[in-house]
Amino acid sequence: MESPKETEGPLLCINNCGFFGSAATMNMCSKCHKDMILKNQQAKLAATSIENIVNGSSSSTKDDTEPIFAVENSSVELKVVPQELTTDLEKKVQGPNRCTTCRKRVGLTGFNCRCGNLFCSVHRYSDKHECPFDYQAAARDSIAKSNPLVKAEKIDKI
Repeated sequence: MESPKETEGPLLCINNCGFFGSAATMNMCSKCHKDMILKNQQAKLAATSIENIVNGSSSSTKDDTEPIFAVENSSVELKVVPQELTTDLEKKVQGPNRCTTCRKRVGLTGFNCRCGNLFCSVHRYSDKHECPFDYQAAARDSIAKSNPLVKAEKIDKI
């Protein structure tokens, strides 16, 4: 008679998501396994940041993370979000891209200037939007870096 392991087919994920799991991922599909690992890492970061807050330690964690406090129903939750995600969230909340000068919506066709602002096709040139960026100093610096001073050693007179 055959053993039960030989008659079993592929295992479904233990979270009942509908995908197949494997023994390497603790009988979970790859997505559920990644989610579980991410939750464990966030819990560890939250625990260390809470310890730092309680102990008064001002040392930062190894990752660039920023704790975000959320108050809901008179309880405080601590959510730790990586720094990259917080900047992405701020960009999404910002709204549509607009020209800094005329406030016209530019969408994906906007032009980023060296001064750090976004402009439409009319105001993209530095003379059209009174750009504070010093192009001459930037050019001098780039020339100085690309052409180092070459000085020969002195020759002793005979």
